[in-house]
Amino acid sequence: MVALHGTDPATVFLSIYARTKSVEVDTIERALYDERSLIRLLGMRRTVFVVPLDVAPVVQAACTRAISAAQRQIYTQFLQEAGIGDGDWLREVEEATARALLARGEATGAQLSSDEPRLRSQVVVAKGKPYESRQNVTTWVLQLLAGDGRIVRGRPIGSWLSTQYRWSPMESWLPGGMTSLPLEAARSELVRRWLAVFGPGTATDLRWWTRWTAAQVKQALNAVGAVEVDLEGKGGFVLPDDLDPTAAPEPWVALLPALDPTPMGWSQRSWYVDPHGPALFDRSGNIAPTVWSNGKIIGGWAQRADGEVVYQLLEDVGAETAAAVEVEAARLAKWLGPTRLTPRTRIPTPLERELIA
Repeated sequence: MVALHGTDPATVFLSIYARTKSVEVDTIERALYDERSLIRLLGMRRTVFVVPLDVAPVVQAACTRAISAAQRQIYTQFLQEAGIGDGDWLREVEEATARALLARGEATGAQLSSDEPRLRSQVVVAKGKPYESRQNVTTWVLQLLAGDGRIVRGRPIGSWLSTQYRWSPMESWLPGGMTSLPLEAARSELVRRWLAVFGPGTATDLRWWTRWTAAQVKQALNAVGAVEVDLEGKGGFVLPDDLDPTAAPEPWVALLPALDPTPMGWSQRSWYVDPHGPALFDRSGNIAPTVWSNGKIIGGWAQRADGEVVYQLLEDVGAETAAAVEVEAARLAKWLGPTRLTPRTRIPTPLERELIA
């Protein structure tokens, strides 16, 4: 894996579970919050990911810095239009918030806003439009501090499904702080890792996954010596040491969660999902929970309110594969126990709605 999709905290746990024979929730939590060998940060496509510590500086330099700089400009404009402050005001609040967090060691946004009252400032965004909203400066400031590699999302408030996090200084995860890598070196390393996992893939896939420009993707591909290959009439790329045919694995099935990093690794998905895409992706291109067999999606799954894990196969896969899916669904239900999941794609997909009903 390059990174675990972390917008929905459940995805991190379910993605790890699906790739192991036996792992408990507390083992994953220990790696995240006690051993701190994994770290949660904003990365590709302005999306939250969980990565090993050694990958964090790569993502930070290749993606997060630019995201943070762009967001800073947007937030500054909003603050100026609201008559609250300017870029200097925003920097002052950030510094005060960082000092307050350092003093506490760990804190929620609400706790920090009690230390720094300016965090409670609210801004009306898109005033007069149907999507007008009132946003709290607290979230903006914390996102900018995280984007600059100064603070990190820590243990959630509540269970492992919670989306509300405590924050910690970056030094508590990485003594000495986040290593600063040169931009081009970080981009080429991220592309190398992507090709090692998702290759062969196209430049279009990479542009979507990273949100870089075509020129930036091309430069990174050249830097790693990527070799162009034919993908049924489309140009794709692989690493120079990955040209030999891959041996077929033993037959397998898996139940992957919504937003799992494997199906979210490519933008051109027909080769592993057709003709089932409309039933499994929402309008924003986010994937629902899926059933896989031998590298292809064969159905979808969901958990009902009573805890039952239900699934639907979308094609005839034969009795042996169908039986293997049944076993895997039962294993997942046992692992989840009393835990109740909720649909996390922006709009529940057609198959999710059908299964949950």
